[in-house]
Amino acid sequence: MIFDFIEINKNLKTPIYQQLYDNIKSAIECGGLKKDSKLPSIRKLSSDLEVSKTTIENAYNQLCIEGYIKNIPQKGYYVEADINLISVNKVNYSTKSEENTKKIYKYDFGSRKIDYSSTLTDWKKAVKNILNKEYLLKSYGEHQGEYVLRKALEKYSFSVRGVNSTAENIVIGAGTQSLLYILCGLIGINKTIALEKGAFIHAEQIFKDFGYKIEYYISDDSGIDINSLSRIKPDFVLINPNFNIINGMNTTINRRIELINWCKENNCLIIEDDYNGELRYITRPVHCIQSFDINNTVYIGSFSKILLPSVRIGYMVLPEKLNKLYSKRLSNYNQTASKTEQLALSEYINQGLLEKHLRKLRRQYAEKSKIMISAINNIFKDRIYWVFNETALNIMIKYKSELDTSKLYELCESNQININKSNSEGFDFILSFSGIADEHIENGLKELNKLIETSMKKGL
Repeated sequence: MIFDFIEINKNLKTPIYQQLYDNIKSAIECGGLKKDSKLPSIRKLSSDLEVSKTTIENAYNQLCIEGYIKNIPQKGYYVEADINLISVNKVNYSTKSEENTKKIYKYDFGSRKIDYSSTLTDWKKAVKNILNKEYLLKSYGEHQGEYVLRKALEKYSFSVRGVNSTAENIVIGAGTQSLLYILCGLIGINKTIALEKGAFIHAEQIFKDFGYKIEYYISDDSGIDINSLSRIKPDFVLINPNFNIINGMNTTINRRIELINWCKENNCLIIEDDYNGELRYITRPVHCIQSFDINNTVYIGSFSKILLPSVRIGYMVLPEKLNKLYSKRLSNYNQTASKTEQLALSEYINQGLLEKHLRKLRRQYAEKSKIMISAINNIFKDRIYWVFNETALNIMIKYKSELDTSKLYELCESNQININKSNSEGFDFILSFSGIADEHIENGLKELNKLIETSMKKGL
C-alpha cells in the first residue's frame, strides 16, 4: 500500500510524531486501514517522510499502547483495531448497467457501431508501431495536439473536404464536445446560438452549460432558411451542411454563399459541424463551407464512423481571429486525445491508409444503403415517410398513421431489436445501417414491422 494519505507539515507547532499518529489513527478509524494491514517498517517510513526513526518509533509505540496497531516480532507492525466510525453507504453494484453495455441485439439498427466487415488490420499495425517506439510515449502530448497529426490533417482535410488550413490553426481534441468547450471559452459569455432543433443534442448541452441563449432556425428544400436567422439575430450559428432534414440533401451552393454573406454582414460566426463529410457514397461530396469562408468559419471534423467509434479524435480549424486568442491561452489547455492514437493516426494518414479505408467504406455503405432502402420500401410500402441521411448512415422514419413510440421502444427492447429514438420533430424513430450485417437487414425490418403494427394507437 502507498501511504500518500499521511500528511506531515514540518512548519506546524504540532510535533511530527503527533501528526503521524493522528494520520494513522484517523485512517484506521474511518476504515481506510483494515485489520491485519501491514504498516511500513520504521526505516522505510523514516526514509519516505524524511524524518528521524525515533519520530516514527514514538508514533508507532503510542498506537500500540492504545491498541490501534500491534508489533509482531520479526514481522513488523500490523493494524489491530477493527473499527469504522464513518457510516458508508455501500454501493449496490447492480448488473443492470453492465447488462445494457454488453447487451447483444438480434437486429441492431442502432448508431453506436460500425460495419464489422471493415478490416482494421492496418490501423492495428499503426498503433502497434507507435507502442513499440517507447521514446515517443514518455512525455506529455502537445497542448494543441501532436504537430505531426495536425500537419497530416492539413493535407487530408484539404484533399477530401477542401478545408483551407495550416497545422498552426488546427486544434485536436477527444471529439466534438471537448472541442466545443474550448471554442465556447474563446467566444465568450452572454451569446445567442442558432441551430436546428433536435439535430445537435450533444453540442446543445455544451451551449447550455455555458448559459447561451439557444434559438432554432428552420430549413427549406435548399437548407438553412436565412430569413429565420434574421429573426433570431444570433452571435453564431451551428450547421451541418451535409444533411437537410426535409430532403436529406446537401445545403445547396447558392444557400451556402447566402449564409456566408449574411453572417459577414451581421457579425455572426459560422460553426460547421462536418460530421462524416467525406463519407459520401451515393452523391458526390461538396466542399465544406470553410473552403469558401476561412475568416469567419470554424470547421469541426471527426473520425468516429470513418475509423472507429472508440478512437476519440476530432479536430477543429480556427479562423485567424480566434486562433490568435487561442494561442495566448494554449498552455492552459490540457490535451484530451490520446497521444498514442494521435501519432498512430498521423502515420495512418501519411501512408495513405485512411483514404484507402475510406474508399472501401464508401463501397460497403453504398451497397448497404441500397439494401436498406429497398427493404424499407418493400416492407413498409406507402405507410411511412422517410429521409435518408447519407453521412450519418441512417434513415429517419415517420409513420403516416399515429404511432405509440413509447410502446414501440419498449417492444423493440424486449424483442432484441435496437432502434434510435428521434430527437427531431416530425419523425418517430431512426434506423441506422452502420453496424448491422447486410444479411440481417431485411429480416430485422420484417420483425420491426410486426412490432409497429402492435404499437399503432388505433389498435390500443
